[in-house]
This record gives sequence, structure tokens and C-alpha cells, in this order.
Amino acid sequence: MTLGRVRQWFENRLPRSDSQALTQRNLYILPTKAGWGFGVTLLVMLLASINYQLNLGYALTFLLGGAALVSMHQTHGNLRRLMLRVNEPATLEVVFDNPGGERHGVGLGLYAAQRQGMAWCDVPAMGSTALRLRFTPERRGQHALPTLLVETHFPLGLFRAWTVWRPAALALVYPAPEPSPPPLPPGQPTGSGELQARSGAGGEFEGVRAYRRGDPLRQVVWKKVARSGELVSRDTSASASQ
Repeated sequence: MTLGRVRQWFENRLPRSDSQALTQRNLYILPTKAGWGFGVTLLVMLLASINYQLNLGYALTFLLGGAALVSMHQTHGNLRRLMLRVNEPATLEVVFDNPGGERHGVGLGLYAAQRQGMAWCDVPAMGSTALRLRFTPERRGQHALPTLLVETHFPLGLFRAWTVWRPAALALVYPAPEPSPPPLPPGQPTGSGELQARSGAGGEFEGVRAYRRGDPLRQVVWKKVARSGELVSRDTSASASQ
């Protein structure tokens, strides 16, 4: 519970932006579980080398320690200078723009998911890569995009570098169209097929007629359909003659 509150407090402090450049100011890095285990192993090797005066042990310990330091630098540099931007808010497509060398093992996920369901990619040198995430809001309407997490463990998995980003874009959620909707019912002729006319609230003449198969949906007078229960279309020819 306390960890969740800390995460929420940290998330609320982040400003929203449509794009974000990854720099030293918004990148974080810590050892992974493998990294902590590697560090403990180096400490044991160093103590054994000191105790038994093993020159080869010293050399191996410092060699592995130097490799770990280089790995830390490369892990941080694998995300540094990347540019993040939201491409399509409705599908939550995030584009990685890379102005430098090739990047490997870059992960993207929802911050609230706690690293579950991460999507991974490689970003080519001087190129771009797009990743899509599944975002399912609880209700329809306008929603702010969720906070995103970007991380990498490249190259040795000893360190984890990450950043947190709150996109400023909004997503509009609405019901999806029916995959195979039934055809509209055929129009019912009224009387002898003559035009119906009425005077609108603004005093403008508006001609309507029974719906005919093939009429564009934009010509259907939906307000009249809701009142009468019958499909009727706006008659543009009658309006033009008036």
C-alpha cells in the first residue's frame, strides 16, 4: 500500500508532454538482481585475494569490476538521447526516434502495470521504431493517456536504466462499429410517394422523403427517425428547387 502511494506521488510530480528527450535529468539506473549478485561475488573474490595474496585473483576481480563499470555506462547510454513521442493516441503507438548509434533491448510498458506485459524492440541508428501498447479504459469518453515506462538492461543485464513519461495527448474512447452490421431496412413509400415538407424552427424549408436503399447515411434525418421510428432521408433536390 505504501509503495503504491509512493508510485502515485512520483507519477503526479511528472509534467505531461507530447514528446520527451531522454537525458541525465530524467534517466535512472540501478543494479538488477543479477547485478547485486555479481557485486557480492566480486566482493568475496576481493576478500579471498587479500587473504591469500592471490595476484591472479586481484587481476580477475578488477577485470570483472571494470567490465561491470563499462556495462553500467552502456546501459545508461542505450537510452540517453532517445526521443519519445506519441503517434496515435487511440492505439497508443509510441515512436522511438534515435539520433545516434543503434540501440538494443529497449522496453516499453505501462507504469501502473509494474513491468508486466513489456514490449521490446531495437532502434536502428539514425532511424525510428514504433511500439504499440494495449490500453483498455474502464468507460467511454475522453481519457488522458496512461503513464509509460521505458527501460533497458543492455548489454549484460547487470544494471537497469529506466525513465517514466506522462504523455499529454488525450484519447477519445467510443463504441466500436459492429463487424458485420445487418443491412438497413428498405424505405417505405408514404402515400403516392410525394415529398413531405415541414418548416424548421429557423423558418427554413426542409424536404424529406422515405429512405431508399443506397442513400448516404449523412442524408438520413436522424432526429425525425428517433421521433417516428421510420427511416427518412433529406431530399436535396426539393431543397434546391425551393
